[in-house]
Amino acid sequence: MRFNTPIYKVTFYSIYLFAIVLLSGCKVHYSFSGASIPPEAKTVSVQYFPNNASLAPPTLSQTFTEALRDKMSSQTRLALVNKGGDLNFEGSVTGYTYGPVAIQSTDQAALNRITMTITVKYTCSFDEKKNFEQTFSRFADYPSTTVLSSIEDQKIKEINEQLVQDIFNKALNDW
Repeated sequence: MRFNTPIYKVTFYSIYLFAIVLLSGCKVHYSFSGASIPPEAKTVSVQYFPNNASLAPPTLSQTFTEALRDKMSSQTRLALVNKGGDLNFEGSVTGYTYGPVAIQSTDQAALNRITMTITVKYTCSFDEKKNFEQTFSRFADYPSTTVLSSIEDQKIKEINEQLVQDIFNKALNDW
């Protein structure tokens, strides 16, 4: 079979032209992270998430806010601004608890759990249907023989990564 025949060329160019027309009509920008971002969006703002949880460590708000900002700047093409972004995230830390989860026959906990809850309000300036206000919660378990203060920072980092991914997926991946 010869690939330089007129029929082959017409078929190839027809498919090529069809693909270009199809792709040029898309209204959503896709990034390498899989995020669907409106093409007119240029900026994102992540407001400080204040701590409204009574047992939370004092640095929790700052570490969560920075984790969300880092995710937005590293996984999107959007410029991070302090306020008034085309896409805006705001909210608060609403819960932080720790306690036993797996009780053994000796009435002692085998595992303890840290649970963190965040309330998020997301606003998209270009598509009101994408706006949401939702509570996200994640946890991390650790052995009851471990002192909380020795692993708390590490567990908070793990929980932050999970929460940030959940928020990112809800806002920008339509999950």
